[in-house]
Amino acid sequence: MGKTATIRTRIEPDLKSEVERILSELGLTASETVHLLYRQIKLQRGLPFDVRIPNGLTARTLNVSKAGRGVKRFNTKKELYADLGL
Repeated sequence: MGKTATIRTRIEPDLKSEVERILSELGLTASETVHLLYRQIKLQRGLPFDVRIPNGLTARTLNVSKAGRGVKRFNTKKELYADLGL
């Protein structure tokens, strides 16, 4: 690798620790992850994922799901398919 540039950023300590644990499980460092992100932004000419504010219905649905209300759980795929009528 030739010349390099430095990026500095501030982030909440808890978020940093949690994300770095996940990255470690993936075999990545924070620096490698930023490099991957930048490469993807260059290749796709934008962010490699959607960034948008959910509409009212989506926001309410996400909040209800996070609270565990109205969430169905299945022990097997067969139970899920049966519930879906498949």
